Amino acid sequence: MSKEIFLCAINNIMSGNCNEDCKFCTQSVKYKAKIDRYKLKPIEQIINEAKIAKSNGAIGYCLVTAGKGLDDELTEYVAKAAYEVKKNLDNLNLIACNGTASKEQLKHLKDNGIDSYNHNLESSKEYYPKICTTHSWDERYQTAINVKEIGLKLCSGGIFGMGESKEDRESLIDSIISLNPESIPINFFIPNPSLPIKSRNIEYNEALDIIKKIRAKSNARVMVAGGREEIFNSDEKLREMFNTGVSSIVIGNYLTVKGENPQTDREKLKNLGYKIAKSCNAK
Repeated sequence: MSKEIFLCAINNIMSGNCNEDCKFCTQSVKYKAKIDRYKLKPIEQIINEAKIAKSNGAIGYCLVTAGKGLDDELTEYVAKAAYEVKKNLDNLNLIACNGTASKEQLKHLKDNGIDSYNHNLESSKEYYPKICTTHSWDERYQTAINVKEIGLKLCSGGIFGMGESKEDRESLIDSIISLNPESIPINFFIPNPSLPIKSRNIEYNEALDIIKKIRAKSNARVMVAGGREEIFNSDEKLREMFNTGVSSIVIGNYLTVKGENPQTDREKLKNLGYKIAKSCNAK
């Protein structure tokens, strides 16, 4: 029986206006990266882009906003977008990724159609002060706990290759596992000349090792998201990525970086002998 691969797409519905100082993120206004910057994307556009994503095989669709977290206005906007997307499309696992959030805010999103909340820990607790000073790692961890306590599915992972040590990677993996998320997105740092972090300190074999360690400690669905195209840059490496325990990928563009053409990814999966999952029910 062919292994099923779950496809997810992300929509940057508010881009590039973040006042935090995360050294890995081009959406911070502090680093003046050359990216598209806009406030709230029209909801009709979000719906149309969701339809395109679904036509490309995505069964997960993530509404992402730049910034530290939710406030009342942003919560209402994401809730309205979620409600309209769900009204127009069936069988789509709708994910929100909007930073730190209270239980009340998360419950409002859930009531309007959000199925899962994505909140990555990004790095180990020990390394986090070296990559962000405007908010704490503990705030991130607490939001993940809030997600679980109000009954949303939790999607939580991190970014590898930001200059961290092997010990930091172990610590991050253990922290992720402690949350018992339903899915774990693994990202690999994508350098940008505007960012303080100038290079990526992770290679293919190390990336595989991270996947193996997560797979050994968790039954969660493991996704490879940002940086996949750079690390797993051949059919052989892609096959090994899936064989090691990955069962989900992001298709299309990332937040500020162009991704692979979705049709190209679909053809690669077919040629490698994988099927594209039709629902999020199985792992």
